[in-house]
Amino acid sequence: MTNHLPPRRGFSVRARLLSVTGLAVVASLLIWHNQVADLLDFDSAADKQPVVAGGPNGSPPPPVVPPSIPVKTPIRTPAGTPTKKPTLPRKTPTTEATISTRVDDKVKYSEESIEGLSPKLRARLQKAMKAAAADGVTIRINSGRRSAAKQARLFKEAIAKYGSVKAAMRWVLPPDKSQHVEGRAVDIAPQAAMVWLNTNGWKYGVCRTYDNEPWHFETRSAPGKKCPPRYSSSYAELG
Repeated sequence: MTNHLPPRRGFSVRARLLSVTGLAVVASLLIWHNQVADLLDFDSAADKQPVVAGGPNGSPPPPVVPPSIPVKTPIRTPAGTPTKKPTLPRKTPTTEATISTRVDDKVKYSEESIEGLSPKLRARLQKAMKAAAADGVTIRINSGRRSAAKQARLFKEAIAKYGSVKAAMRWVLPPDKSQHVEGRAVDIAPQAAMVWLNTNGWKYGVCRTYDNEPWHFETRSAPGKKCPPRYSSSYAELG
């Protein structure tokens, strides 16, 4: 028997396999390490470049300005100004025939009262009305003082009715000639009052003026004196 043993080749093959395996593992680790480093490298040049959304030709877009919200300016109501429209008082409808306005003092009066008459005619007529009432006769005023506007309308209507100015003036005079506009004439009713005042009016200075108008009275004489002769019409008085 020989004492020399053949070399152990199995050991060297195993060592080589281990070496190769180790190198492969090391290479894999190096590759993995580099990949991880690339992923986690925050200091790279690419990361240091700011990210900007590109505008025209790569230029940065203009800054976005938020739209302004209009602010409504509150409307201030001056102190003391009423918030509600004031309610105007209702005016009582009147007619030209019953209400007139005095030019001198702007006082409204009823044409069917003694308020618009001249002081002389008013005072004398009041005494006559009181005396007539004592005799059981009521003197009612149909038309006392008239406005110039109403007198002009009546004169115009009379011209249309009677056909001429001359014929109309027998019954109605124009405003500048009418005693009614001045408050110095009065038309009365009813028939009994006309008769009484025609008979007794001279005592109070109230006289009938025209033959064709038994309702028309003026102050043509002093109280207690006989009334002067009557005119046939208002037109005759002007002639």
